Amino acid sequence: MQEQASAPTDFHSTYKGTPYADSHYKGGPQAIPGRVQCAYYDSGGPGVAYYDTTEKNLGSGGLNPADGTYLNQFRMDEGVDTSYTKFHDQIDNSPYNLVKPPENQLYVGWTEPGEWFNITVKTRKAGTYKADLLYTSNRGGVISIDVDGVPASGPLNITSTANASDPIAWRQWHHWNVQQDLVRLDLPAGESVLTIHILTQGNMNLAYFDFKEVR
Repeated sequence: MQEQASAPTDFHSTYKGTPYADSHYKGGPQAIPGRVQCAYYDSGGPGVAYYDTTEKNLGSGGLNPADGTYLNQFRMDEGVDTSYTKFHDQIDNSPYNLVKPPENQLYVGWTEPGEWFNITVKTRKAGTYKADLLYTSNRGGVISIDVDGVPASGPLNITSTANASDPIAWRQWHHWNVQQDLVRLDLPAGESVLTIHILTQGNMNLAYFDFKEVR
């Protein structure tokens, strides 16, 4: 196993974010191995749980009107831009997808370089874990992941899902794919905080990471 840099001893004592919870999602750290949902990034607000280049959520309450429904208003008062997959009019279920995403799948979108968000996870046992990513990216990009405030992944290249054959220009943001074995992380047992950084390009929709132990 590759040796991981030591985390600052005071990271957990100073971190003020908490695992997300609401009326539909009961919260607690997201489990590894398992599916880690990006839209369930930590609570705590800007500068603590996330940094976004805009104060307004461009998806919930914006593109998706505030009509009282859970999905349209999901975290609409926070700065991280969130939305969900829609199957009407072949928005997120078009023939230009490389994989079919789940319907009503929440995701973090409208990403821009410099943005980041934290996710508290709970790992069953210490070890090396690999993760696949469900995403879209109309021009490729680069992300990275920290563990407890320490860079852990290096730059991770996200493959573009653009397809010039699609006649609908805006749907370039909705060509879904799974990038397999995107990252391998050495994780301690118990709780830790993953920080997802957008490094270059942006314009990605990040749905979830599927973590499995490397055996």
